[in-house]
Amino acid sequence: MSLIKTLKSFRGGIHPTDYKNLTESKPFEIMPTPDSVILHLSQHIGKIAKPIVEKKDIVRKGQLIAENNGFISAPIHSSVSGIVKEIHREINVGGFPKEAIIIEATKEMENEYLIPLDINKISAEEIRERIKLAGIVGLGGAAFPTYVKLTPPKDLKIENVIINACECEPYLTRDYRFILERTDDLIGGLHMIMKALNIDNAAIGIEDNKPEAIKLLSEKLKSDKKINLQVLKTKYPQGAEKMLIKAILAKEVPVGKLPIDVGVVIQNVGTTIAIFDAVTKGEPQITAALTVSGKGIVEPKNLVVPVGTMLKDVLNFCGGLKEGTTKIIVGGPMMGVAQFDLNAPVMKATSGILVLTEEESELFDETNCLKCGKCIDDCPLGLMPTKLARFSRLERIDDAEKMGITVCMECGTCTYTCPANIPLVQWIRLGKQKVLKIQRERKST
Repeated sequence: MSLIKTLKSFRGGIHPTDYKNLTESKPFEIMPTPDSVILHLSQHIGKIAKPIVEKKDIVRKGQLIAENNGFISAPIHSSVSGIVKEIHREINVGGFPKEAIIIEATKEMENEYLIPLDINKISAEEIRERIKLAGIVGLGGAAFPTYVKLTPPKDLKIENVIINACECEPYLTRDYRFILERTDDLIGGLHMIMKALNIDNAAIGIEDNKPEAIKLLSEKLKSDKKINLQVLKTKYPQGAEKMLIKAILAKEVPVGKLPIDVGVVIQNVGTTIAIFDAVTKGEPQITAALTVSGKGIVEPKNLVVPVGTMLKDVLNFCGGLKEGTTKIIVGGPMMGVAQFDLNAPVMKATSGILVLTEEESELFDETNCLKCGKCIDDCPLGLMPTKLARFSRLERIDDAEKMGITVCMECGTCTYTCPANIPLVQWIRLGKQKVLKIQRERKST
């Protein structure tokens, strides 16, 4: 192992206050089983899973309850033992009603996990198949089915694997705690990923604001010649795939292309540990590790909770809300989604629940664009956010498409940096959705 200390980075980006001190020293706690869970059939990018249980069926923790429905899809397993109460539409953390299986928890029964596999004898194909059967999806935000990432087209050669340990969103400390508490499992999972892709080199990218994690990884990787530890500048959004590849490998991912097109696979820390658990313990992806933080929550924590647990149950377990709470966000403050219904459940890829006070979520009156160019200077992808937002606002969707609105990764850097307080990323997100809809319609005709 070599420790690279050049502190590489990328152009643009910002340095928001990170607030990680609220939870970075708090080990994971295991949340007790809730009274019921809501398991959405779409916990991932791609086709929704197909339910294979019916109302009143008795299910065990870990049991398959919905199977994958195509190549880009992922199965769903019950996160509790109980009885299927309903199968109907329920609100999700994205704010939309989607088909879900509601399970009422009963007394614990024997878990229905997969058979553990011998890591010394397992083949690349067996690793991929186990990841597929366990329903593992990416925990970095997009929730892309992991086995698809590890099954590249035969004409594409994968040369590098990068583990994203940056965790650049403010408040969130889930990945940081994973590194400290499950270091060996992280490294073991990374070796499984490398074996699945038949490559002999990998990197772990981590920001320099995590010295304790860097020290621990350095010690553990001393004798590992296949994994490099890359320490990067602390800057948002350093953890974005294209930024990570640029910083570590000095490679540009072309517009409209994916990391796999330049021979790179990116995996999140939590995803890597989920792979280790699926192989060595036979555990499907039925829990979500997340940070509950913000000045509005009584007891900030890092938790492991059953997937499908309602937000209100998680917040109650953390002591409830303080007076003066003004906003609750699922995810990080930059790319997360504000909530209006706390009955929405935790998803596989939920990384955090933030409870913010007026001090943390202060609103400012919007003024006219100052034409200062700060949003352009700070955009890590080199876009023109002010123009894209204006085209979206004026319903000039064709112009927005021509200018590359679909390239935007919605990191929120432009909105954060705008002195006129224009909600740039929100307008861009709306315009992007319209462009993507039009593009889908073109393909179907």
